[in-house]
Amino acid sequence: MVALAQTPPSGDRLRAIDGFLAEAWADRKAHDDRLRDLAVEVRFDRGVAHVTGEVADPEQLRLARDRIGQLAGVLGVWCKVRIAGRDPVVVDLGCGPNKQWPGNLGLDIFPAKGVDAVADLSGSLPLADDSVDVFFTVHILEHLIDFLPLLDECHRVLRPGGVLHVMSPWWGHVNAVADPTHVRLLDVQTFKGICLQRPPGTPRWYPLHAGCDGASIFADLTPVPPDAEPPTKSHLARFFD
Repeated sequence: MVALAQTPPSGDRLRAIDGFLAEAWADRKAHDDRLRDLAVEVRFDRGVAHVTGEVADPEQLRLARDRIGQLAGVLGVWCKVRIAGRDPVVVDLGCGPNKQWPGNLGLDIFPAKGVDAVADLSGSLPLADDSVDVFFTVHILEHLIDFLPLLDECHRVLRPGGVLHVMSPWWGHVNAVADPTHVRLLDVQTFKGICLQRPPGTPRWYPLHAGCDGASIFADLTPVPPDAEPPTKSHLARFFD
């Protein structure tokens, strides 16, 4: 059976979706006592929620993330939020000259403006255990023949409750094959396999969010300890077949 291609939303529709999401979040925050006084700002850009501000503890950030992610049309929830006065440590992997946010630590195999440290992402990362709050891998995994070692390294380096943000071309879009340096095809279901089907003893991930806009796939993953309960079926049904 040949899969039918999805058509990515037009620019006009994406702007309209962002407007809808902004209104929906404002309404949800106004009617939820737990959210009303949170000092976070949410900006929607092509379906991705960019969250900034400050919260008193990690539970407040988890609550905000979860409620934002429940809005229909949200593809990912990217956070740079201070917790109890501490700035998060955010790392852009394979950033080249373009970081997702100014002030992020940039790692890339090639030196360039914006690259703070040169590192081969197919090997070990020059970062200490439990030292990073957020990783970005934006248009990176499709360039690695085997990206699981990189995910294992991110798991090692992320603090408890940290998040790995992934964005890559969807396998059914021409962008996935137009670049001859792409060596892997990915789908949202790939992240179901990463979270649920890896061998015992390997690092485990919990899917916070996953989605596809017809051109790109998005996934927000958080590391979990080996003895953690697996995601519920109802949680997985939000993202995966």
